[in-house]
Amino acid sequence: LDRGSIHDEPPGKSMLKQLRQLQAELRELADEEIAEHSQRFFKTGPGEYGEGDQFIGIRVPVLRKLAKRNRDLSLDDVARLLQSPIHEERLLALLILVYQFDKADANDQKQIFDFYRMYLKQVNNWDLVDRSAHVIVGGHLFDRSRRWLYTLAKSNSLWQRRVAIIATYHFIKRDDF
Repeated sequence: LDRGSIHDEPPGKSMLKQLRQLQAELRELADEEIAEHSQRFFKTGPGEYGEGDQFIGIRVPVLRKLAKRNRDLSLDDVARLLQSPIHEERLLALLILVYQFDKADANDQKQIFDFYRMYLKQVNNWDLVDRSAHVIVGGHLFDRSRRWLYTLAKSNSLWQRRVAIIATYHFIKRDDF
């Protein structure tokens, strides 16, 4: 997978400066009270489904605006965000991918889909799945084989099973049951 090609960059070239500025902006927007609420809401305690997930406290509408403004972020930098222990960074990465997928041609959509599959383990909470799977997975598989969804549906991972289910929303909206 050539993670730089979507934005006509040489392979491997990173817009690291943009990423660092974006991460600094996230830290400035952080709100401890919101973070504490999110930690409880997303069940991050020992033995809970979101165990270990870290929040800095940024609401989704703010992340959507940041994603829209940074939708040209390279896939290399999106990968860096996806590998973060910070929930809001992973959500931001997925929102950026959704914006990129919506504007991409078929080749770039396939590249984004393949990228999503490669980082599927980072899509590990219900909001991360629900804001991305129907657009990227459902959108890509709509007129293709859906065999992978059956594999995900049988997975031991709650989140992979959820990706399989939520991806079908794209089909349902198009009267494909």
